[in-house]
Amino acid sequence: MTNSAARLLSVAMLVFFTCFFLWPIATSVQVAFTDVGGGITFDYLWEVFANQLYRDGLSNSFWMAVWSTAGCLAVSLPLALIYVRYEYPGKGLLNSLVLVPMILPPFVGAIGIKAMLGQAGALNSLLVHIGYMDAKHPADWLGHGQMTGIVLMNVMHLYPILYLNVSAALANLDPALEDAAANLGCSPMGRFRRITLPLIMPGVFAGGTLTFIWAFTELGVPLVFDFDRVTSVQIFNSIKDIGGNPFPYALVVVLLVCTTIMYAASKFMLQRTVTVGGGRATTAREVRHLPLGRGLLCSILFYAVTFAALIPHLGVVLLSISHDWYGTVWPQVFTSEHFHNALGNQLTLSSIANSVKYSTLATIVDLLLGFGIAYVVVRTKIRGRGLLDLMAMLPLSVPGLVMAFGFLAMSRPGEPFHWLMLGEDPVFLLVIAYSIRRLPYVVRSASAGLQQVNPSLEEAAQNLGATPGRALWRITLPLIAPNLIAGGLLAFSFAMLEVSDSMILAQQTIHYPITKAIYSLIGALGTGPSMAAALGVWAMCFLAVTIIAASLVLGKKLGALFRA
Repeated sequence: MTNSAARLLSVAMLVFFTCFFLWPIATSVQVAFTDVGGGITFDYLWEVFANQLYRDGLSNSFWMAVWSTAGCLAVSLPLALIYVRYEYPGKGLLNSLVLVPMILPPFVGAIGIKAMLGQAGALNSLLVHIGYMDAKHPADWLGHGQMTGIVLMNVMHLYPILYLNVSAALANLDPALEDAAANLGCSPMGRFRRITLPLIMPGVFAGGTLTFIWAFTELGVPLVFDFDRVTSVQIFNSIKDIGGNPFPYALVVVLLVCTTIMYAASKFMLQRTVTVGGGRATTAREVRHLPLGRGLLCSILFYAVTFAALIPHLGVVLLSISHDWYGTVWPQVFTSEHFHNALGNQLTLSSIANSVKYSTLATIVDLLLGFGIAYVVVRTKIRGRGLLDLMAMLPLSVPGLVMAFGFLAMSRPGEPFHWLMLGEDPVFLLVIAYSIRRLPYVVRSASAGLQQVNPSLEEAAQNLGATPGRALWRITLPLIAPNLIAGGLLAFSFAMLEVSDSMILAQQTIHYPITKAIYSLIGALGTGPSMAAALGVWAMCFLAVTIIAASLVLGKKLGALFRA
């Protein structure tokens, strides 16, 4: 690709991001600060902090994020230390299982956790059966089914993100620093507290930021737990009167400011890594081979954490094959009718078709944009490529809820992008929203492929008479095709299970994606929750297959797609 073509491509990408990333955010901000007469006002933003209901929502969202992040750190930090420093039985397999908890949308897992740990769930039933609990006074493990249950679900789903970032930071830590401290008589705990922990804090902060933002703006789990005193649910519930109500946009602005501050602080901490001595290791770390007993204890710890994280998945599977599971340890009657009904229901059939359509189109957009961005960033030296790379990664830090409301704002009547609403069909909005949110996966996987392909191969083809475009098509693309396939698989599968954009942008039943259909079934009477669980199992299997396929292609680089 010539420099002029690369510059043209870079400009086109920046225009795309300006129109469909910056513009919707700016439109939401504009609505939040514009009064009925078109003037500037701060009244709506002030009302967010003056209204007790909104203050409670922000406070609950904040503490939900704090406790979720703290729980993820408590789980991931010991696991990362064990993985990086020691050799133990099944190490490779156990590390590959880290991403398993992410194969189920957390709001679907909330159905399973309620079936397992609810007051009439499996755990209480077991304790009553063996005589350790009074059936008339069952324990409330989930704290009235609200904050405690939500935090528990967030920790089970999000700890892999923090684990991947912490383990990467530990792997990059120069072991000579710890060895020097040991030679000076510093104890193991002292070395960890005074050397290791300060130096890996940028990685901890990076992973913690993603975890905090995700938990702070989580929508699906609070909805399933009927916990409406959080900002995300308050925004979602205000969609019905959004045309004349600017307060949801003010709430969105508050969310955006909070997440932006967290992301900026994370980038600042990351930039300090080298200056404080925490750059890439100059010497290889020697992995210690533990005695069999201690090694088995490490393996058991990994298995225990993975099993605990899979409790929601187990609950969803059991609920999907049970005829009527209530107040017993195991379902008394098993059936497969929920799977047949889930695939035979008009709502689920149309939602599956819609999700396939939206996700396929979004993946095509991601592949085109992702390869173009990766090529400009990796292969060229043109000015502005750093900004392009930053824009491609920013969707990781902007909540889906913020983007969804931005698309609603920019497609209102009278706005320049009103044409995106095809009547009431949100196909364009959903395709663009899905592609923006999942683009980082394709960019990172394509960049990894390009970094492995020597540019001299393209130069050799051009020296033999091939045009730059032909050399790119015949040489580079085939060589990085596995990386593009892996990134495309992840983008497609996570778009299929996108929650925030689907819940906000799809308002009519005929346009529901699969996640909105699952949410509708959860609240339905009769067998609705069981059908939702069955549909969740189908989604879980689908995502598991795509992650396995991507891991076969990317290997250890798969974890980098989920790191800040």
